[in-house]
Order: sequence, then C-alpha cells, then structure tokens
Amino acid sequence: MTASFSHTSVLLQECLDGLAIKPDGIYIDATFGRGGHSGEILKQLGSNGRLIAFDRDPEAIEAAARFADDSRFEIVHSAFGDMAEVIEQMGLTHQIDGVLMDLGVSSPQLDDAERGFSFLRDGPLDMRMDTTRGLSAADWLNTADEQDITQVIKEFGEEKFGKRIAHAIVNYRQQQPLARTSELVTIIDQAMPVKDKFKHPATRTFQGIRIYINAELDQLRVGLKAATAILRPGGRMAIISFHSLEDRLVKRFMKEQSKGKALPPGLPVTQAEIDADKVLTLIGKAIKPGEEELKHNVRSRSAVLRVAEKR
Repeated sequence: MTASFSHTSVLLQECLDGLAIKPDGIYIDATFGRGGHSGEILKQLGSNGRLIAFDRDPEAIEAAARFADDSRFEIVHSAFGDMAEVIEQMGLTHQIDGVLMDLGVSSPQLDDAERGFSFLRDGPLDMRMDTTRGLSAADWLNTADEQDITQVIKEFGEEKFGKRIAHAIVNYRQQQPLARTSELVTIIDQAMPVKDKFKHPATRTFQGIRIYINAELDQLRVGLKAATAILRPGGRMAIISFHSLEDRLVKRFMKEQSKGKALPPGLPVTQAEIDADKVLTLIGKAIKPGEEELKHNVRSRSAVLRVAEKR
C-alpha cells in the first residue's frame, strides 16, 4: 500500500449543489483522486443510486478500496477521455445524471516527492498520472528536440522564457541525463533572467511539462464531448479547472454548446428552430472559492467551477 497523503476536496458543496443530485441517479466522478467528492456524492445517493468513478492513477485505484463494500460504487482504471466507450459498454449512454471533473494534479500527487510533480520536493522526474504507461518527464526531456521543449513550456506552461529554459535543459543533458526534479528546478532558476516575486520560477515550466506528458488538454477536449454524449436530458456536468488553459477550454466548449446554429441574418427561421440545436444550458456563473475555503485550503485559490445542463 502506498503512503497516505491528505487531500481536501475543492468547492465540494458547490459541486454537489451544481450537480443537483437525485437519490436514485447515476453519477460519474471522472477524477476520483482520493475520493473526497465521491464520498459526498454517495452520502446523497439512495440505495438505488449509482456512482462510477474514473482515474488513471494506480494509487487512486488503491484508495478506492475504502468504498469496496458499497454496491452502489465502482471504479474504472482509465482516463476520463475513455468515458464514452466505457459507459457505452455498460449500456448506460444517455442515462447519466451528472458528471464531475476535478481537473489537474491532486494534492497527494503533489505531496509525494516520488511522483515528480512538485518543484518544492526532490524526487524522480516522472510526472505521469498513470505510472504504468507512457514516457516519464525525464525520458522526454532527455530525448526531445529543443524546439519541441520550447513549444511545450511556452504553450502549456505559458512561460515567456521557454526558449531560454529549453536551451539550458539541452545543454545540461549533454553532460549528464536529467533525472531529478531538483536538477530541473536549478536549471530553470539559472536560465531565467527575471523572476516573478509572487511565483516560484519553476511553476510554469513544471505545469507545461506535466500537461504535455499526460496529454491533459487533449483528454479534457475528449472528456467534455464524452460527458455531453452520455448525459441524459436534464443531466449536469460540473467542471473544476485550476489554470487559464483549462478554464478557457471549458468555458469555450460550454458556450459553443449552449448556442443555437449560427445562421446568416434574415433567414426565415424561428427562434425555436435555432434553439433546437442547443445542446447545453449554462447554470449560473463561474464559481470561485470563498474566503473561508481559501483560509483553510490555499491550493483552492485558482479553482473555477462551471456547471452546465444537457437540454
């Protein structure tokens, strides 16, 4: 069994309210993590309710053992981008009442130095959410072209010094393979000519590499479409994002799906005919953590919750 690391679910009550949980409904926790949201959803479900959780992290699958005796719960070791196929195999397409996605990296993943996500703790430079497959961050950084590293750091990390950092990484690996998070932090720190006094110099670079290694934005695009496809009419999706790239993608998707067909002005088409092409209805405005939550969980400061309902 892996070490235990604490985790505080972000915007917990707001998510439950947004999902408008029905006791006999079928719900999906697309990012199980350590089961904080799942546990609260199960409390609101009756004996005929059902919760299907997804996670690609083997440690999250282990953590789900605490719900093993609850017949209403099951967990799937898979990325949420596979939701549509899995739910179709279960014969539940168009029968799901709610989908929750809590995006990004979890507190246990950050706190465990062995996972390689944290720039504050020295550990193997891994960063894979699913440690059973794919290239680690070290594998990729030691073999990728400098131009590719630059693009990832600039595009996914939104780091303006991406080119300098990529060049420094390539220079370093010519002497010895890059293997530890502390090595990467030092390279970044030395490569940056100007530092943000409010942000650790490695923040953006670590974010960019992690997003690339786990194909997080691609997974999100596929996952949003999958959630829309499997929801029943009146079913809801609640999505928590933690940085602008994620939130922008979620916001744009929900907005596009909540609009009718774009037609040239003056066509003899009724508003009802335009509205018939709408897939989602936005529920309220974007929600951010309140002062009380921020006081007890500093990692919630960048969280944004958006909720939409299938028409």
